[in-house]
Amino acid sequence: MTERHFEEFAAQERLSRRSLVARATFFGAAMSAIGDVAKAQEAGSGSYSNAAIALPDSGVAAKTREEQIRAVRIARAMRAGPLSITERATVAEMDKQGRMTEVLRQGANEWVCMPGNEDLVGDPPMCVDALGMQWFKDLLEGKPKPTNSAPGLCYMLCGATQHSNTDAHDKTSPAIPIGPHWMILWPFDANHCGLPTTVRDAGAWIMFAGTPYAYLHVCGTPWAGNEYSPGDEAIWRMRYQKRNAG
Repeated sequence: MTERHFEEFAAQERLSRRSLVARATFFGAAMSAIGDVAKAQEAGSGSYSNAAIALPDSGVAAKTREEQIRAVRIARAMRAGPLSITERATVAEMDKQGRMTEVLRQGANEWVCMPGNEDLVGDPPMCVDALGMQWFKDLLEGKPKPTNSAPGLCYMLCGATQHSNTDAHDKTSPAIPIGPHWMILWPFDANHCGLPTTVRDAGAWIMFAGTPYAYLHVCGTPWAGNEYSPGDEAIWRMRYQKRNAG
């Protein structure tokens, strides 16, 4: 819904001042969330708080309320990946078996983005390609190993939570918070790669190491840092760590 359409709708319905303000609040919340997508992606982090879709009850007609909530759910999903992918991706809801239960917006590329739900551990906003989707379906269906024939890709640039770093099928352990990251879904061997296997807030590690669902987990975004241009000066910075007191 554009501003022009919104104004026309308001005029046609002859809304009361109170009702118009309520509708404008819904419209503004949804459009603000959508407008923040690019900023969140550029910064490498976002928020998928349920407060974003817990719009206040103001007596607005159900259809209008549903449309605005739908818009914010789409905006949440689009925060998960780079705009060059998400702007043409299908946006959908996925159930615990990896099935698409509701298509919120039909896309034009092989990517699917999902808004997620922060009340459920392991259900963050994410964007996956076709091979990545196969990997997640195999995992959610409880298959002994993934069946994708080539590496899948997944973006979780809003961060995530999950039950375990070692067992892909763990559904009961306390939640582990993880920052913005992206993943290459392929059975990487931690010993061969020489990479760590513990949860970190920077760098990369092998998650679910030693299992068929092992994959490369890379913290941050691929766009961190400054892009090089000919003539730029290289400045290498050291990092210091505070000594333990005493």
